[in-house]
Parts: sequence; C-alpha cells; structure tokens
Amino acid sequence: MKSLLRRVATLPSGRKGKWAVLALWVVALAVLSPLAGNLTKVQDNQPSAWLPGDAESTRVLEVTAKFRAADETPAIVVYEKASGLTQADLAAIGEHAARFAELAQVDGDVVGPILSTETPARAARVVVPVTTPEGNWEDLPKTVDSMREIAATGVEGASTHVTGPGGTAADQADAFAGTDGTLLFASLIVVVAILLLTYRSPILLILPVFAVGFALTGAQGLIYLLAKNAGLTVNGQSAGILTVLVFGVGTDYALLLIARYREELRRHADRHEAMALALHRAGPAIAASAATVIAGMLCLLFADLNSTAGLGPVAAVGIGVGMLAMLTLLPALLVITGRWVFWPVRPRFGSADRTATGLWAKVGSAVARKPRLTWVLTSLVLAALALGATGLKADGLTNAAGFTATPDSVVGAEVLARHFPAGSAQPIQVVGRADKAGELREVLGAVQGVSAVEQPVVKDGFVYLEGTTGDAADSPAAAATLDRVRAAVHQVPGADALAGGPTGLQQDTASANKHDRALIIPVILFVVFLILAWLLRSLVAPLLLIGTVVLSYLAALGISAFFFTEVFGFDGADASFPLFVFVFLVALGIDYNIFLMSRVHEEARRWGTRRGALIGLSATGGVITSAGLVLAGTFAVLGTLPLTMFAELGFAVAVGVLIDTIIVRSVLVTGLTLDLGRWMWWPSSLARKADIEPEEVTEPEPERALAGER
Repeated sequence: MKSLLRRVATLPSGRKGKWAVLALWVVALAVLSPLAGNLTKVQDNQPSAWLPGDAESTRVLEVTAKFRAADETPAIVVYEKASGLTQADLAAIGEHAARFAELAQVDGDVVGPILSTETPARAARVVVPVTTPEGNWEDLPKTVDSMREIAATGVEGASTHVTGPGGTAADQADAFAGTDGTLLFASLIVVVAILLLTYRSPILLILPVFAVGFALTGAQGLIYLLAKNAGLTVNGQSAGILTVLVFGVGTDYALLLIARYREELRRHADRHEAMALALHRAGPAIAASAATVIAGMLCLLFADLNSTAGLGPVAAVGIGVGMLAMLTLLPALLVITGRWVFWPVRPRFGSADRTATGLWAKVGSAVARKPRLTWVLTSLVLAALALGATGLKADGLTNAAGFTATPDSVVGAEVLARHFPAGSAQPIQVVGRADKAGELREVLGAVQGVSAVEQPVVKDGFVYLEGTTGDAADSPAAAATLDRVRAAVHQVPGADALAGGPTGLQQDTASANKHDRALIIPVILFVVFLILAWLLRSLVAPLLLIGTVVLSYLAALGISAFFFTEVFGFDGADASFPLFVFVFLVALGIDYNIFLMSRVHEEARRWGTRRGALIGLSATGGVITSAGLVLAGTFAVLGTLPLTMFAELGFAVAVGVLIDTIIVRSVLVTGLTLDLGRWMWWPSSLARKADIEPEEVTEPEPERALAGER
C-alpha cells in the first residue's frame, strides 16, 4: 500500500505528471459522461425485483406470469359521488374505460366499472392493466396522468382518483423524478457554502466541486455498465444515495488533503514537493477511510434483498471513484493552479500554523484536565440518548405513510376503503396445481380475514386464485391474514400451493430486512475491526473506536425515534432503515476516527501518545468538523424528497454524523486516548514507547510539534 501511494503521489504532484493526470480524467469523462446520462434507463424499481428468488412472493410472481404479463401493474380508477352515480355517469365511466384501453402502456382487458353496494351506488372502480417493461417506470406517470385527465371529465359532481399498485407506483416515480438533479443541486449548495466558510476563498472551493463532479459522472457511467452488462440491481433509491454519498465523502477527502497540503505549503517553497508530501501523509488515511467504507458497503452483498445487495456495489463504486479523484485529479488541479488559488489568505512559505493555538487545541486541553471523567460522562449521556432507540418502530411503512405528503393514490385508496373491501385493490394471490383448484378455493375462502374469492383460472397445469381481504393490503391485519392463508394452503396435500401478492411482497421484504440486519451488522463490525487493526497496528484502539461509533449510532436512533414520532409525525420507519443507518454511520463515522487517530498515531511516534492526542486533535479538528458538516448537510438534503424513507434516512445519518464529529471524535475518543495513553496501541511496539503522565499532558508543546522537523 505504501509503495503504491508513493507512486500515486509522484504522478499528480509532478511537473509533467499533473498534466497527464488531468488529460486522463478528461478522456475518462468524455467516455463515461454519455453512459452516466443513461443510468435512469437501467433502473429497476419494481418491488418484486428487490426480493430474493427464494422468497414465497417471488415464486408466486413466477407462476402468475403464466396468467398475466410479469410487468403488469394494475391501476385502479375510482369515482366517488355523494349523491349517487346516475346512468349518465355510468355511461361516461364506460367511455372512460374504452379510452383507458387505448393508452400506449395499457395491454390487457380493462375491467369495470365495478359499482359499490349502496343504492344508488356512490362509487365505482375501473381496473386498468398498465405494463412497465423491464421494471422501467419512467413512462408510468405519464400514463397515469392521462388516466387522471380522462377520468376528470364527463362525471359531474364526482371526485376521481387513480390508485392501486399502478397509481402508487406512478406517484413514487413522480417523487423520484428529477431526484438526481434535485439532490445534485442541493448537495452542491451545501458543499459550496461549507467550503466557503472553511477556506474563505471563492476560488479554492471550485476545485473540490469540480473534482467531485468528475467523480460522480465517472461513477454513474461505471454503474450503468455494471447494470447493463453484469446484472447489478439499480433503483431510484440507490441512485439517489449515490449522489449524496459521492458529494459528501468526496468533499471530506478533499478537505483532508487540502488541509495537509496547506500545512506543507508553509514548510516547503516548492508546491510540487509540498503536494507530494501531503499525499504521502494524508493519502494513507484517505485510502484507509475509503477502504473501510467500500468494505462496509460490499458487506451488503450478503443481503437477501436484491435492493440492499445492489446498493453495496453502487456505493462502493461511488466511494472508489471519489477516492481516486481526490488522490489524483484534485492534487493535479491544486498544483497546476498554485498558491494563488487560496486567495485571499495564501499559505506562504515559513508562515505560522495557527491550529496549535486554535479552538480544538483549547478543547483538547479542557479534556486533558480530567480525561477519565470526561469520557465516562460522555458515554453515559450517549447511552441515555440511545435508550430512545427502543421506541423506534421499524416494521415497515404503509403506502400512505411512505409519502411525506398526500398524493392522489393515497386519497384514492381511502375512497376505495370507504366503499369497497379495503383489500380489493391488491388481493392476496394463491397459485398451485390445477387439479387442486376446487380444494384451494374452498380453503382460501374459509380463512379468517378473506372476504371474497374470485373464480380460479387454470393454465399450463397451474391454478391462480385471488382472495380479497377486508383490510388494506399494507396493514398489519392483512399481514396476519396472509399468514393464515399461507398456513392453510400449504397444508393442502399435493397442491404445492404458494401465497403472495402485494401483502406478501411487503411481508417478505420486512422478513428479509430482519435477516439482513442480523447477518450484515456483525460482518461489517468484523471487517471494520480488521481494517483498523491493520491501519493502527493495534487491537485495543479498533475495539474502542468501533464501540464509540456504535454508541453514536444508537444515540442517533434514539434521537431519531423521538423526532419521527413527536415532531415530524411519521408513522414508524421503513424496515430497511436501521440497517442503512448503521451502514452509513459506522462505515462513514469511522472515517473521522481514522482521520484523527492516523494523525495521533503519526505524532505519537515522535511525541508520545498523550501529547500526540492533543496534537492530532488540534491539527485535524477544524478539517474534520468541516468534513462532518459537509456529510451531514449532503445527507440532510435527502429530506427534500417527498418520500418518508429518504427523509428519515437523511435526518438520522445527519444527526449521527454530527454526534460522531463533534462529540465522539473530539471528546470521547480524545478522552479515552488521554486516559489509556500508550496502551491504546497494544500490542504494537508503540505501546512500549515512554509516555508522559496524565497530569503533564496540558504542558504546551504543540507549536514545535505542528511546525516540527520533517
């Protein structure tokens, strides 16, 4: 790794190499940019594509493909009129149904109007089979909008809505529409604002933004190739997370590199030499950070859910390309532009480094007065906040709760529930052997919670049945009904029966999420431990650092649980929420500990662990705080999307990053390091290096240490 970093450092910091690096990136961008623009075309947003192949709902879908198109998503147009529907109204609805059948994405028989049971009927529904080829929902909102326009005319005094799976999917697609642009613009504003506050240079901030933009485009192009040719599952969720991840993490790496480069510019007259040394010293921390995040993300490949497993490589590619850009393209740009890019505060050769007497040096001195009391009290406060995590409801979100607003499909579902059985829009689906059709229909109809069973359909030796539930398909009551249906049909001898449908998809997704949490969280912790042990040559430090990050994760969950319920009014959290927050906070949160402790480790070799802890904190405090603000800000922009899952994820990760940056890294980790001293590095040779006593740790030394001999 060290020899590789030395070779990397000589290229972008060289007098000729910097131009070669820039040229290579320009060529790469020219090749990958057109591919990046096609990323949305390979996204698969069908819920069925997220489930593992052995899930019961997935196997039901495989059989139902014999009876209807696998890419069919039924939309339900519902009409409601308080005074009752007249014959003229019904005739108009019939004309609407004929027009629905002519729409480009409608392939199959339009069913309806089906009337409610009141006299006269006050509601009617029409079922429209909409196709979504290859799971691509790009055109679905246009089709549903056309249906809404058609339904809005001809039935005077009636309210009309499009709901059901097709209506919900269209509203979700609308929510994702423009996601990349919205997140990109919002992330850009956050990054520019924080860089401007950090460097107070209107010119310098352009270079990290430029490099991150290159990295994002390159990552999107590579991910498109993987999705197109290697079967990688990409959806709107992972594509949106990719944008904020590359912007947040890429800018973090840029901040760390620029901070070290600015230090070296004060010590070296030649900017090329300064950059080579900055890369040599900051490069290992950046590489280790990226390796930790990449390894953590790739652990998601063990997930049962295809959507979760697909996020792993998507995020890993983004982090990898971001790291490469910050270790090659950004250094080349900085060396090409020279010192003037720091205007109006240029780091001149021989000028003083003021971090030795800055805010974080004072924080370190304060912690050093009573380090043990500091870390114990901090841990207790975080543990108290973590207790709130017990109140987090992460069993999944209903369709209505999945939106932060109230789209038309949600209103339509409420109308349907007032006049028809709540599960009529999304029935339970049962498949089995054709010769058991009668027995399966009888058993299905006898299950508590099933209000009606459609006539069985037989084809190619299989039977297909639909059971309407009295409860909404995404409700806990419907899930309980599905459990009873599965138990009943599984017991029919020789039927090989399976039960699924929308309720099954949701339930199997929740089960897969629970399995993934139980498996992946320990794997990530083990992998992160190995990387930290290799980087710090210690067994004690990795255990303590991981423990602090897990504590901040639990505290973030506790704070989030309170805000979700008491402030935002969210109805629980998505089943994938705890795992995603864990992955991002542990993999990304450990970054700041790596940035800090790699510098402490470097200084400890010269000054001892306790003084090295103060030097490391004062030298990295400002840049790590800025990096945390960038990452928290970029994840917070997920809240601009009208989807509850994104809003919750963005809030929790932002809170967790701020806790980790401001409290855990500066107070808890520093207090632990000052208390343990050289034993932090056990069993490496550094654990045997003489250290000063705790009461001596506040003696001033940082000026010589920070400016010291190289």
